[in-house]
Amino acid sequence: MNYVAYYRVSTAKQERSGLGLEAQQRVVREFVGDRGALIAEFVEVESGTVDDRVELSRAIGESIKSDATLVVARLDRFSRSVSFISGLMERGIGFQVAEMPNASDFQLHIHAACAQEERRLISERTRAALKEAKKRGVELGKYAKVLAATNKRSADEFASTLEPHLKSMVGMNFSYAAMSRVLNGENIKSYRGKQFYPSTVRYIVKRLNLS
Repeated sequence: MNYVAYYRVSTAKQERSGLGLEAQQRVVREFVGDRGALIAEFVEVESGTVDDRVELSRAIGESIKSDATLVVARLDRFSRSVSFISGLMERGIGFQVAEMPNASDFQLHIHAACAQEERRLISERTRAALKEAKKRGVELGKYAKVLAATNKRSADEFASTLEPHLKSMVGMNFSYAAMSRVLNGENIKSYRGKQFYPSTVRYIVKRLNLS
């Protein structure tokens, strides 16, 4: 059996450090083992709350084209949304979770439902805590606002250095995947000093209002 692996990390910091990514790769590769061949791997830097992801779409497309099974290390690397998991199943897209190799569709539904409910409860608790802190006169997020502003300036400055390259490629209707290949081929590094992915390029293009 052929497998297509999908890995997701939530932040650029995780991408840069390898935290999370290396562990996912190890789990998936151990799972595939002698079950078959790992024919493609896709890495995404994106929040799990976003279901419309470039690399995930590519991974699904590759699995369909190659008649391969999509595999992730953990269910939450796909999504914590029950509807999203159900949608994959309804479309007949075969996928497996390496940490749950024997799980049935029903069990995957249950785990997704539990993860979704956990996320909702965390959100509610966070909002309640912030509301109480505000009542006590606590100034919320002062340091975070300063840090965010500093990071934004740095990111804007970096993005501006890429504008000539990206503007030209956007004008020629290059895909984000093609743009990332060009940048990597020219040995241009991302803001974090790593290689470019389609999702990284998409973010910068939108930041520069080129699309």
